Amino acid sequence: MSPSVLDELRKALPEQDVPAVERCATTLYDALPRQDELGKNLVMVAYGGGKDSAYAVAFVRAVHLALAERYGETFRLRIATMRHGGMPYQVMLNIDRTYQALGLYDDPNVELLLVEGDQVRPFERDRSMPYRLLEFNRIDMLMSGHRAYGDGRAAFCNACNLNVANSFGVLARHGDGVDLIITGDSPREQRDYALWIRKLARDAGLKPADGGGKGFKGTLETLNGLARAYFQEIHGTDNVERIQERGVTVDVPAMLKFFSIYDYTSYASGAHWQLLTDFLGFVFDEIAFNFTESDCANPALMAHLRGLRTERAYKRTYDEGIAQYVDFALGLMERKHFPQHLIEQMRDRYATSAGVESMRKIAAQYAEDAFGLTTTQMICMVYSPFAGRAANLHDFLAGEHPGLLLDEDRIRRLLAGAEDGELAARLERISGLSITDLRILHDGPLWSPRTDISAQAPVFQQVMSTDPHQKVITAKRNPEGDEVIDRVAGR
Repeated sequence: MSPSVLDELRKALPEQDVPAVERCATTLYDALPRQDELGKNLVMVAYGGGKDSAYAVAFVRAVHLALAERYGETFRLRIATMRHGGMPYQVMLNIDRTYQALGLYDDPNVELLLVEGDQVRPFERDRSMPYRLLEFNRIDMLMSGHRAYGDGRAAFCNACNLNVANSFGVLARHGDGVDLIITGDSPREQRDYALWIRKLARDAGLKPADGGGKGFKGTLETLNGLARAYFQEIHGTDNVERIQERGVTVDVPAMLKFFSIYDYTSYASGAHWQLLTDFLGFVFDEIAFNFTESDCANPALMAHLRGLRTERAYKRTYDEGIAQYVDFALGLMERKHFPQHLIEQMRDRYATSAGVESMRKIAAQYAEDAFGLTTTQMICMVYSPFAGRAANLHDFLAGEHPGLLLDEDRIRRLLAGAEDGELAARLERISGLSITDLRILHDGPLWSPRTDISAQAPVFQQVMSTDPHQKVITAKRNPEGDEVIDRVAGR
């Protein structure tokens, strides 16, 4: 089967990629530690399920088969997908179609894995999303989002990025460990990322662990320090179990390195469109494809939160908030060199009031299906009514729950530690968080785009202020049109 897969791949790949596969195969062969026993080398590539990672997997598969054609044997290939609450079932279908097209299910030299938190298991297209994983993601989203008015990056990306780092560690050490990790990032992108996290650690008062040339292992150690500091801020220093669960795995081989395929591949707009859609059967579903992501529904929820904040907290219109997010996200698609027809597809999706309303319903339903979040709970988050000593509690009650205004002092006493079971149960329904978590929010800081960032500021503030995926805007904060400095951030 494999020779025909390679022949078909060569026909489907962009023309310039065919000789690039051979050049990459030669360079990769030279980078393997056991060249005289190719089958004893284990190479890993991460597959998130999106368009770029699908292309990368197809290219690596071509290299894998090219070496088998050249030498009569090839390296073992581990392809791994990290699952999270924002990954719809449609993404699993795209992954399955890719695996079928590339002949991966029947190849004994290939491992197809899923990582769910710290658990690694064989890939299974129809495996249901574990409740524990959804709850893990939901709590992180709410506890982060409640500190930043439902900001998209705070709610969905900060914790997820740390979880991705952990998945690399988990997968790199799984079994007997891997010899090499293939990435589509350029060496410069890898270096810039390592420098950014080291600076982030220093600015947060942490000591970077990778200053002594420790490579990927050192990067994971630095990220582990950042993760523990971040989640202590989010979940409270006393919540030892949660913090322990959210650390980054660091016990990988000290000499483990990345191998970049960036210089061999065609990432230009539309260069591999035929490969994606015709050969791999990739489908750009309206749930899975959102702005810069083709494997995640969370950007649709980020836009939804922006619309809710503008409608409910600012008392403007939902459409106005959506327009702010769409303007930001389409610009991000342009900077990431998305094919123009995909940019237009996304623009058209939100171009009319009917389109916005349709996406509003889809986003609200997905929030409930994926995270168990009601619209009431999402509206609560965009006010951030409990963080920072409940600074926004009065506005929240006045705008959304006027029947509780007379109980404002009672609520504040409850947040400060008083016992009140009936009121606690009501706040838990409104927020989706336990009273214990609401008290942690109450005792912690509230972030805003106007927060001054000083040296050795908390990790949460450092991450938000240095985020490259943000746009500072002037927003109208009330029906009268008074303006405030705000930010839109997301994917």
